[in-house]
Amino acid sequence: MIQPTPAPPLHVTDAAVLITAPNPGPMTLDGTNSYILRAAPDAAAVVVDPGPADEGHLQALAGQGAVELILITHRHGDHTEGIDRLHELTGAPVRAALAEHCRAAEPLVDGEVITVAGLAIQVVTTPGHTSDSLCFLLPDDGHHGSVLTGDTVLGRGTTILDFPDGTLGDYLASLDVLSGFGHAVLLPAHGPAHPHLGTVVEQYAEHRLQRLDQVREALARLGGAAAGARPSIGEVTDLVYADVDPAVRGAAERSVAAQMHYLLGVSGAA
Repeated sequence: MIQPTPAPPLHVTDAAVLITAPNPGPMTLDGTNSYILRAAPDAAAVVVDPGPADEGHLQALAGQGAVELILITHRHGDHTEGIDRLHELTGAPVRAALAEHCRAAEPLVDGEVITVAGLAIQVVTTPGHTSDSLCFLLPDDGHHGSVLTGDTVLGRGTTILDFPDGTLGDYLASLDVLSGFGHAVLLPAHGPAHPHLGTVVEQYAEHRLQRLDQVREALARLGGAAAGARPSIGEVTDLVYADVDPAVRGAAERSVAAQMHYLLGVSGAA
């Protein structure tokens, strides 16, 4: 069986080099973006998100030079499956929001500023996609800094809310936090970088509010709210995501469940 070839490293900002894992798909877009952060070309590095347990990809990350720290944006397997192997290859400690993903280090704390490999990296908690989602701000990366957003904000399309672990209330609050870094470069975990985080965050917030209006209309059309009989998640999804690709139907249903929970305070019926 022919193994996929790892993507070549791509310099996306002064401090960040991108290597995309060979795991493209409906939920991962072109693949999971792993970032190598360093203050200078010959300096030690920080890796953000090892990605899947793909040996070629992990060897490519380890081959970029000495790694002092590995950071994790959130718990999903396409970001965390490679933790143990990259830890083995580099000897670098691993830090994440959840202790279960840490190796030889403590969990990350909101607002913490990590000084490592000549870089200052600020931890920003941004729950919503998942409850443990983090972003990482590099304030000194270029003129306006950069923010590694994990799956909270993508480079193309919109993210899912992994309800019930991720909730819409948390997500909207996280978008509000990220709007404060509006001029920074967006470095997402899937899709291309974008030169202005604030523009994308504004689009995301507008999209979520439009979807909420569509769910309200679907509930009214189905008569559940007025009659006291709650429509099912599937019924609402059929109306709001009528043309959704079957490959991402499950993700659409989780998003509808999150929106129904936000509007009605209930999880909906399957």
